[in-house]
Amino acid sequence: MGLSQYDPGAHERCAWNAGRKVGAKRALKPRQVWAIRFFLDREARLRDRALFDLAIDSKLRGCDLVKIKIGTLAVGPEIRTRAMVVQQKTGRPVQFELMTDARASLLAWLERRGGTIDDYAFPSRIDRSVPMSTRQYARLVDEWVSAIGLRREEYGTHSLRRTKASIIYKATGNLRAVQILLGHTKIENTVRYLGVEVENALTLAEGTENGWPLLFAERPPFLKSYRPSYGAGFEQCAA
Repeated sequence: MGLSQYDPGAHERCAWNAGRKVGAKRALKPRQVWAIRFFLDREARLRDRALFDLAIDSKLRGCDLVKIKIGTLAVGPEIRTRAMVVQQKTGRPVQFELMTDARASLLAWLERRGGTIDDYAFPSRIDRSVPMSTRQYARLVDEWVSAIGLRREEYGTHSLRRTKASIIYKATGNLRAVQILLGHTKIENTVRYLGVEVENALTLAEGTENGWPLLFAERPPFLKSYRPSYGAGFEQCAA
């Protein structure tokens, strides 16, 4: 049930997003990723370091990340180099790689945590038979980014999902590869998710700051004999 705009109570009720920053969250930069890793290592937070590394490498949504089971990550005494998860949102499988840092932190955490292959890798603190809640995961992300001096309003769980995807796109420009890694059904979703068009437009705009004088470095052939009469300032600009 909702309130009518004519009800007296409606004038005292604020919108759910009043004073909040809404929209896509920013991806972390490589130096920020290492800053968070250093903070977690310094504080000896074994679970959080493993969770953070897995979030960066897997590029999974929070609802899929917290429900990962030990058997998905480990085979015998070793951590897999590749794993696969069926996404809750789309029902489609998505594969991801686990790099050396992530495998090392996951191995250290799982050795400490114990359990069987059917147990959740990151259980709830209240009931170990259920996974960590997505809300708890979001609170941890807020704590991590705040610890290195970032504004928590600009970052969230999707920041970790977008981080490696953004780095791969900037390095290769391969949208199709990023689409597969993120598990998107349509490439248009990947374009919107990464903000590719906006990012490219801003990069071009910023590039004109250094490249603007080059636009007038040499006159086109049809302007070589042209002598403007608008003053010396314009003539110097056109030369």
